[in-house]
Amino acid sequence: MQITKLALDDVLLITPKRFYDTRGFFIELHNKKKLKEVGMEDDFVQDNFSLSTKAGTLRGLHFQVPPFSQAKLVRVSRGRILDVAVDIRASSPTFGKHVSCEISAENGHQLYIPHGFAHGFCTLEPETEVVYKVSNYYAPQAEGGILWSDPSLNIDWPISEDAAIVSEKDAVLPLLTDFAPVF
Repeated sequence: MQITKLALDDVLLITPKRFYDTRGFFIELHNKKKLKEVGMEDDFVQDNFSLSTKAGTLRGLHFQVPPFSQAKLVRVSRGRILDVAVDIRASSPTFGKHVSCEISAENGHQLYIPHGFAHGFCTLEPETEVVYKVSNYYAPQAEGGILWSDPSLNIDWPISEDAAIVSEKDAVLPLLTDFAPVF
């Protein structure tokens, strides 16, 4: 398992090792002991799955507020996404900054997003399946979000604002400057 620290503190790109033979390959997707060795202490309690039928589907930027905040471990089982994490920790020197990376079934990467980050992704292929572990149960009363196209975030999404496929709920999320810090 290869673990790469990204530009924002605590966001990690994880590349599990693939073991090939004549049948295909085997991957160890999650190893709590190995991840704990690099400071990832989260106890994942729920697995989530999304299917996006069209390329250009944008989900996010989502988070849950404390005490229901979630760390996430995101992977793609089919297709490709541009995955994005935005630092929303008010006291962080990187508040409002983001990191992004392409995750695909082919490259096998996983993105670890700690508490205090908003998360979103854009599908780059049709029929894309995203699977992610979360460290806290879904709590509808704790939902939060930031508008995916907030100009202050300067995220280089691979799709124009008018071509993105976005839910009604995600289309009206507030700008980063319009919500009170919660982390």
